[in-house]
Amino acid sequence: MPTPTGGLLRYPFEAITQTTDYLQIRAFKYQRNNLTGGPSGPLSGANPTPQAYDVSNYQSTKAKVLGEDGVIILPMPSNIQDSNSVSYESDSMNKFVADGLGVVQSTMIEGGKTLSDLLTGGASLKTPTPPPGTAAPTGSAALNKMKETIKNLLSNEARAAANTQLALSALNVFGANVSFNSLLARTDGRILNPNMELLFNNVTLRTFRFSFKLAPRDPREALEVKSIIRSLKKNMAVKGASSGTFLETPNIFKLTYRKGNQNHPFLHRFKDCALSDMNVQYTGDNVYATYADGTPVSMILNLTFKELLPIYAEDYDNSDDYNNSGGSIGFGEPGGGNFIYGTGESGSTPDNSQNIEGVGF
Repeated sequence: MPTPTGGLLRYPFEAITQTTDYLQIRAFKYQRNNLTGGPSGPLSGANPTPQAYDVSNYQSTKAKVLGEDGVIILPMPSNIQDSNSVSYESDSMNKFVADGLGVVQSTMIEGGKTLSDLLTGGASLKTPTPPPGTAAPTGSAALNKMKETIKNLLSNEARAAANTQLALSALNVFGANVSFNSLLARTDGRILNPNMELLFNNVTLRTFRFSFKLAPRDPREALEVKSIIRSLKKNMAVKGASSGTFLETPNIFKLTYRKGNQNHPFLHRFKDCALSDMNVQYTGDNVYATYADGTPVSMILNLTFKELLPIYAEDYDNSDDYNNSGGSIGFGEPGGGNFIYGTGESGSTPDNSQNIEGVGF
């Protein structure tokens, strides 16, 4: 498995074993696939690379500010959690609105068909000769349906509702501020059926907040902490200020929970994230105290990451298994890692009966 080309920083500065759990943060350049395809992450393209590296025997970069493809590994945060949500909103549509919508749709469909036949010389422009003993056609089915809907709109109930609306408009001229349903309830003891439903409204993006207590124990760790803070600041900063015309999107991040050289077998996974907020408290114990070289004795690092893309149901059917060369392999094939977020595959069909590792996104 390759090592990160952009360098590696870690805190605490100690060996990572097969049983060590940690959070891996990898920075990479923001690139777009197209206008609607979203950003292309480190797993995009013809030759994808694994989202996590073998860092157990990789030496930490000393006194270096990491750039693209740089990796930072930090201890597992104390507040590990994920929250998935989908936006729903209540919506109403009474019978008069629904009937009116039906008239408009019928008119548009019939008008579009007539225009199409006019331009193409379609058969509907020709009046067919009725069979002997039958009445001449009175119009298309759509037109007849539209006439029936208009007739329903002119029913006694509709006229009563229209009269109520006219009376309401007259009252509100004098500042009565009476609603249609309240007036209908006072006069007839009823209101319009709103046909209320809870409807899907939108997708949402997840936010992750982490807090790390940094307490360097020797000059080597102090240098490591300084490099980690500066690297995060640099990679979250906007680019192109020197040109004065355009600004480029900052680098984005791939976050991965790890156990030794493998992805964590249980915890959730992340989509590509932007580091939107970073806060460093240099007096971690609320007391200003430093070593002889000026390094604070205790610091608190707060990071806020926001995912760039929403979660879709199809994301749970994708395999996330990689062999040692970085190439994607199929479910159950030899040579892969021990972590599969999606479902197993039987041929080209997802097989949910397979043992699934990890909770997914």
